[in-house]
Amino acid sequence: MDMFVALADPTRRNILELLASSGELPATAIYVQFPLSPQAVSQHLKVLREANLVEMEKRAQKHVYRLNPQMLSHFEEWVLQMKQRWSESFDTLDAVLEMEKKKLVGTDKKEDE
Repeated sequence: MDMFVALADPTRRNILELLASSGELPATAIYVQFPLSPQAVSQHLKVLREANLVEMEKRAQKHVYRLNPQMLSHFEEWVLQMKQRWSESFDTLDAVLEMEKKKLVGTDKKEDE
């Protein structure tokens, strides 16, 4: 399962936020947070597990969920790389616009003379 497909759904993002603020939670504690059936929330948890965004541990009769820090680190690295690329692109665009602005100012001065 692709991480971005998993993150595309707002319910799954809300589950991740819940786990981020709580550390780890049993499935039943997650179910009660959403106006969905337990089966629907279970399907969202399955998608998150398949995307390796969450880890599940069985403790007796409970399924306890927590964020997968390794996958989140990979995601953070990707976000930082994208941010750097966009920043470089904007810096290049700024330089081009500044050159064009100087050309226009120079043209205006010649017309005034």
